[in-house]
Amino acid sequence: MIEIKNIHKRFGMHQVLKGINLTVHKGEVVTIIGPSGSGKTTFLRCLNLLERPDEGIISLHDKVINCSFPTKKDTRWLRKQTAMVFQQYHLFTHKTVIENVMEGLTVARKMRKQDAYAIAENELIKVGLQDKLNAYPSQLSGGQKQRVGIARALAINPDVLLFDEPTAALDPELVGEVLEVMLDIVRTGATMIIVTHEMEFAKRVSDQVVFMDEGVIVEQGTPDEVFHHTKIERTKRFLRRVSPEYLYEIKEHIKEPVI
Repeated sequence: MIEIKNIHKRFGMHQVLKGINLTVHKGEVVTIIGPSGSGKTTFLRCLNLLERPDEGIISLHDKVINCSFPTKKDTRWLRKQTAMVFQQYHLFTHKTVIENVMEGLTVARKMRKQDAYAIAENELIKVGLQDKLNAYPSQLSGGQKQRVGIARALAINPDVLLFDEPTAALDPELVGEVLEVMLDIVRTGATMIIVTHEMEFAKRVSDQVVFMDEGVIVEQGTPDEVFHHTKIERTKRFLRRVSPEYLYEIKEHIKEPVI
């Protein structure tokens, strides 16, 4: 279980996160939705200290990390338990696909290259890239690059997988191949926290849906509670903008004018 308490983050005078609390149990999939600028990505980056919160506590495996004053040892430990899949891939352009996946194993985990190669190859097979081991990122489509990013995250066998809008940079026709890989990961029982704009995907895979706006959690609950039975007006306004299905449901309840 990962437990997040009272996470605050400021950039200069701008307060991006205003006291976020969230508990994610082992094997749960939590999706975070909300408008651009609501603090979703910043919150996700705080969870492995890519952004250091100004206040707050992260607890994982009974280890408690004070985010105000994390030690280097705390930071290294937390990053070994978590893995991030980035929106913009962040692949090394001068390294091959398999070298990119091996990097975290050989550098951070100090694993022998032979062992790292075997793990990396296995993960690339899982995401359907067994024929691209020696290709370079410039030779791949956006969807293939993102699948390399997912394989890289899986290779270190993290306790929590963090996905930062993994389909946002993709052409619409490539979104499906990445979501299918993510669905396969969901089926393994992995613990996942996913920032996404893919509403149908969130409905399908989530144990919890978290709606954020202006640096706070406005609402959280099951997909049915958030998408179909919310009583919170801010959530309704957001869903009307991003979900044609929700707008259709709203229209269904509008009475025809009496003539």
